[in-house]
Parts: sequence; C-alpha cells; structure tokens
Amino acid sequence: MKILLLEDEYSLRISIEEFLTDLGYEVDGIMDGLEAYDTVYDKSYDLLLLDVNVPSLNGFELLKKLRSDDIMIPAIFLTSMTDMNDLKEGYKRGCCDYIRKPFDLEELELRIDQAIASHLKNDGNTVELGCGLLYDLKKSKLTQDDEEIVLRKTEKDLLEVLIKHKNSIVSTQMFQDEVWGEYVEPATIRVQLNNLKKKLPDTIIQNRRGLGYIVER
Repeated sequence: MKILLLEDEYSLRISIEEFLTDLGYEVDGIMDGLEAYDTVYDKSYDLLLLDVNVPSLNGFELLKKLRSDDIMIPAIFLTSMTDMNDLKEGYKRGCCDYIRKPFDLEELELRIDQAIASHLKNDGNTVELGCGLLYDLKKSKLTQDDEEIVLRKTEKDLLEVLIKHKNSIVSTQMFQDEVWGEYVEPATIRVQLNNLKKKLPDTIIQNRRGLGYIVER
C-alpha cells in the first residue's frame, strides 16, 4: 500500500515515514501542497496524510481540488488546529478522519487501518467476489465456501489492486505501479495474473483485450 504524506515539519515527516515504512507501507514524503497535488497525478496512492498548514496550497484546498477532480483516495488530516469549525471544514472538504497534533504514532496506525478498511471493504474485513469467494483484506486471505485458497504474495497484491478498482479496468501500467513500483516486463505481469486466474473461477477476473483486467461486482 502506498501513502502520500504531506508534512512540512521535517522531523515529524521523517518520523512518520520511518514508522510507516517499518509497517510495510511505501511512503512519499512531501512538504509542499502544489507538489503533492501534482504527485497524486503522477503516482497511484491508497491513502493521503495531509497536514493543513503547508506552503503553496494548504491541505484543505488540496483535498478540495482533488475531490472536484473526482479523485476519491481516502484522506486523513494531520493538524494542530483545535477549533470545531476547523474540524467541520476538514470533513466538508472530504476527509475520512482527522488527527490532532501531537499524536502517538500507534494512534496514527489505527486511524490508517480504519481509513483503508472503510474505503476498501464492503462488509467488515471481507469482500465478496462471487462464486462463494471471500477475500479478507485484513488477513490477506482468500476462501471459497470456507476453504482457503493459498495465494502467493504477488497474487494477493494483484487481487487487492483489482478489488480496489473493482468495476473498473486495471491496465498493465497500473499493476506495474501499484504492485511492483518499478518497470517489469508486461509478459511477467501477464504470467502472474494468469497464475492468479487459474486459482479462481473463470468469471471472477475478466480480460478486456487491449485494455486490461476487471473484477465486476
């Protein structure tokens, strides 16, 4: 999972980056609002952590612009503001949570888990894929009629990308960006997807020739 962190206080940004990296997240730390806005269009993120008072474009305005562009990545505001009107403003702009500074990093971890869960999951921790298939996003576990289907790590990552973008076509480039984070041969991606498809009923992952793959629910 990839997180964009907008925070202009150097020591805090580094502390958060190191903490989240140790948890297994990929984190891009940025200190400027306009740079963050551009970066969202250059890369694919699962969560935005946005300080409010940053240079060029504050966190509220940044999220407002993204939401007006129909970019619905879940966002958590990080701020020292305590006024209730500020809290209301944050939710008005489209955030899913709000954490006041100073905060414990363990609290941030819990807020992140909840934000991602709320965004991705249909029912508790699980996503129903049809044909008796359930995928537990918290445990990264796939079952069919209560029997586990064992997936390799890359297969789990590919399936989670498809779930994240369910009802939308996922291109080879999107898989490359979100699973590998660097260039891999398209043939390698196709092989991994075919390995995943072999473990699932034929109707779950559909190929759209020349475009990509889709899970329709």
